Amino acid sequence: MIRVLVADDEALVRGGLRMILGVHPDIEVVADVADGAEAVRLAARLEPDVVLMDIHMPRVDGIAATERILAARTDVRIIMLTTFDLDEYVYRALRAGASGFLLKTTPPRDLAEALRTAARGDALLSPSITRRLIDHYTAAAPVAAGPGLTELTARETDVLRLMALGLSNREIAGQLFVGEATVKTHVNRIFAKLGVRDRVQAVVRAYQSGVARPGGVAS
Repeated sequence: MIRVLVADDEALVRGGLRMILGVHPDIEVVADVADGAEAVRLAARLEPDVVLMDIHMPRVDGIAATERILAARTDVRIIMLTTFDLDEYVYRALRAGASGFLLKTTPPRDLAEALRTAARGDALLSPSITRRLIDHYTAAAPVAAGPGLTELTARETDVLRLMALGLSNREIAGQLFVGEATVKTHVNRIFAKLGVRDRVQAVVRAYQSGVARPGGVAS
């Protein structure tokens, strides 16, 4: 069972999300709140697996709430759900530690799968946001790889580059002719060496450093 906390200042949106997610037997909405301060409080008390977090809310906005929640619990996944498709919000949310970023125009059928993806520890971004995120980091000069990236083995680097291209563990396994469990082990080791929580953060590091580039891999 995936336990979900919904944070949005619009009652109609909260009610709609409850209805959409309520038809899925593997998902339970444990609470819904109207502001970021309440999201922080209930995330600590209820320990949800995933938080669906709006950005613009009273008292404490979604990005600040994300930072506070993750400062106390690193195992919770937070998906930013908003009407605002602006670069500023994308970068701020990812820097705060969000595991995904979806627009409120996301089809209802995709929302449950997004929660499952996040609960598995995978990252989730709308395709348009992924494209702009990659463009943002690759437009800048690469930063130093840093100790985490330099500690990756050759095979772990291959896995990271394929992750940066958006491939799932199963697809990476097919590319490298290894088992999916082996890829999962490599992914977990990459996270540990880079000191990141999920695929979004690992992919950002790959593009920042020049280890990966759009449409291919860095030499």
